[in-house]
Amino acid sequence: MNANQQEAGTADEIRLLRDSAADFVKRSTNHQRTRALRETLPGHDADVLRSLTELGWPAILVPESHGGMGLGLTSMAAVLRELGRGLLGEPVVANWVLPIRALEFGDNDDLKAKLLPQMAEGKVTAALAFQERNGDFGSNVTKTTAVTSKKTVLLSGTKRFVAGCSGADGFLVTANADAGTGLYWIRREAPGLTLSHEWHADGTASGILSLSDAPAEAVAATPATCAAGLARALDEGAVMVCAELLGILSETLDRTLDYLRTRVQFDKPIGSFQALQHKTVDLFILQEICQSVLEQSVRVMDESATTPAERGRMASRCKARLSDAGLRVTREAIQLHGAIAMTDDCDIGLYFKRAITLSAWLGNAEYHRRRFASLQPSGN
Repeated sequence: MNANQQEAGTADEIRLLRDSAADFVKRSTNHQRTRALRETLPGHDADVLRSLTELGWPAILVPESHGGMGLGLTSMAAVLRELGRGLLGEPVVANWVLPIRALEFGDNDDLKAKLLPQMAEGKVTAALAFQERNGDFGSNVTKTTAVTSKKTVLLSGTKRFVAGCSGADGFLVTANADAGTGLYWIRREAPGLTLSHEWHADGTASGILSLSDAPAEAVAATPATCAAGLARALDEGAVMVCAELLGILSETLDRTLDYLRTRVQFDKPIGSFQALQHKTVDLFILQEICQSVLEQSVRVMDESATTPAERGRMASRCKARLSDAGLRVTREAIQLHGAIAMTDDCDIGLYFKRAITLSAWLGNAEYHRRRFASLQPSGN
């Protein structure tokens, strides 16, 4: 098979995956259920998550050598965009992207061989605990400690904003040891570990992980690989959040256009008013720009030759663009829906609140614009 045939085959696979996700979302979208799940634990529908698992989607990013599909970020982005359209709040990025990639980029091959096949089958769910304060991203700000006592590593400290924590069987935790910052795998039932929750704007849960001499089961990444592996996992996770944001803003725009075609004022659909047409055209152009940026980002991130600096620039460019666009489209959609959008019965408000949460997660637009500028090659 030549290169063009391989590329076409990959495109066909992604199209089939996207169509499968779109069909699933069409059958599963239920915004009354979304409302009922707000500020409840685990915060998602267990039946829906089970169905996603049965479709094999946890295995998308797991390498084939460990029982997964090894399809790459382009395939996962296709799924996440459709899930965003349906406003499905299952923690796909939190449980099936961040921890899988952080573990894969570590240097504990035995732990990979043990956990990744179970993650691919949905038998083990993990969450990544790396953040301790607002605006902290990466391992260089970690205050959690890892102390070795009688061949057991004891973790002490507090992690905040742990996404996907409610259904996690264990956590990948960054902590400082004498040799530097590493990544540690700890089971949820470990003594000295307690988990509490706070709530995002959309009613989804964020975990506070408290550790007091809690024994880690294994070192997932030593200081030699932790920083680089975590940075890559977070960059890829940020781009996958962008895929979900694109789905949210695309569905919001579609719903808004439908409303403008049916809402009548002065005996005319309000969508015929030129001022509103100009506004919706601006939003459509913004959607097309975001789609182009996302497609370029996942393509570059999937290339093995991409350097860490290039990956960081691409992730920050994408996250800054999509965070701003997600908020703008959903805010303007509220205005275009008029007074009805202020009621909880209007679904547009749900999309707006989800956009607020995702635009801030893993760094908001302001953070990523600063980071993008700092990663520019000298002389540019």
